Amino acid sequence: MGAESSDPQVTRPAVGGVLMSPEPSLFEAQDDRHLPLAHRMRPQKLEDFLGQEHLLAVGKPLRDAIERGAVGSMVFWGPPGSGKTTLARLLASYTDRAFEQFSAVTQGVPRVREIIREAKERRDVEGRGTILFCDEIHRFNKAQQDAFLPCVEEGVITLIGATTENPSFELNSALLSRLRVFVLEPIGSRHIETIITRSIERWCSDFGTSFVLATDATDLLVRHADGDARRALNATEAVLDHVASLSPPPPPPPAPSNSITADTVEAVLERRVARYDKGGEEHFNIISALHKAVRGSDVEGALYWLARMIDGGEDPLYIARRVVRMASEDIGLADPRALSVALAAKDAFHFLGQPEGELAIAEAVIYCATALKSNRVYEAWSRAQTAAREHPAEPVPLHIRNAPTGLMKDLDYGKGYRYDHAEDGFAAGQEYLPEVLRDAKWYEPTDRGYEKTLSERLQWWTKLKADLKAQQTQK
Repeated sequence: MGAESSDPQVTRPAVGGVLMSPEPSLFEAQDDRHLPLAHRMRPQKLEDFLGQEHLLAVGKPLRDAIERGAVGSMVFWGPPGSGKTTLARLLASYTDRAFEQFSAVTQGVPRVREIIREAKERRDVEGRGTILFCDEIHRFNKAQQDAFLPCVEEGVITLIGATTENPSFELNSALLSRLRVFVLEPIGSRHIETIITRSIERWCSDFGTSFVLATDATDLLVRHADGDARRALNATEAVLDHVASLSPPPPPPPAPSNSITADTVEAVLERRVARYDKGGEEHFNIISALHKAVRGSDVEGALYWLARMIDGGEDPLYIARRVVRMASEDIGLADPRALSVALAAKDAFHFLGQPEGELAIAEAVIYCATALKSNRVYEAWSRAQTAAREHPAEPVPLHIRNAPTGLMKDLDYGKGYRYDHAEDGFAAGQEYLPEVLRDAKWYEPTDRGYEKTLSERLQWWTKLKADLKAQQTQK
């Protein structure tokens, strides 16, 4: 019940700025079978909302705030079909505030200003607040988002934003600081199954017929939904419409009901579109998963995430570049061939194109996932960069400076330099670092793969140089 309402029974949704009557209106009583099933199945009570228990379970702060009608400005961040719009409508139903729905995809700042002007008039004349629900709020650039700031700050509107993108990246910091962020998760399989079951019951009730889904058909629809309630409802409706069109629909119970099989569902459903946004949060999540699977030497995990990216429409050359990075960052000199394989895969894809070239990238991913790992090159480079930043002005030792002019030679540029190839053992034992960095050790190879050989070589060079220095000292 809304704390701001004088009527304790105000628990109905507010649509378009007008509170709906608790009793069905004349419009509501009309036949709504022409409306999409997803619309007809939209929950009208908080108790009917499935999923998001981490936010809406009894005793949770968001549920408590909704039931008290004490809602402030907030943003719902979650994947498609997780209930962001439905939750915003339900939230509004527990207050006596007007509800204005706005889409950042189809509407612009002028409409926002119009809504704000109406909200000010409503507040001043009626003493009534306004909830502005902005769907796809991330579609507004950060300058456009500034239009919300003054009215949110002054309390003219309560802003509820919905986004599928990470608010940290997509909302400007000034606006984000005034919003509470609630993260919605994909709807769980158990709840998706319940949604499918209820939608079939509703569809059969609307059309006076009877259908049931076989267990394997239900399982297929649940998998197809991928945690997206809207996708589950649309797919279920498509299956029911298809089956009903094939023959006269069966009569309602007590007559035997028709069972819809998994084969029928599979024939109706189009190929699933992977949940992947090339420019959004999922892009970064999945490329991170691919990289970490390769680093963790998990071939199956690496191939799965690779396939998800390819199937989602990612540019394979972007993936190839990331594999080259993996070869340098996570394998390095434990297996120097990994870098060659990764670069060859990039060239092979460039030469073959899709889909044949995808196999070369898969080959490089498998090679890198199974290769011995070392991040010692990565760490050595990081340490060297840190040293360069901490000592940005150290002079180059005179004996290794270039001396192309007589003046430079007179200033002892290059004096005392010894040509390593002319020395026994091809090492002169000279110093090549500034004095302050002498004896620094940045690259420390592992004892795995080719780095074991490098470790032995470094030990040999270190001993040889030490011996040469000792000989020079004795002279």
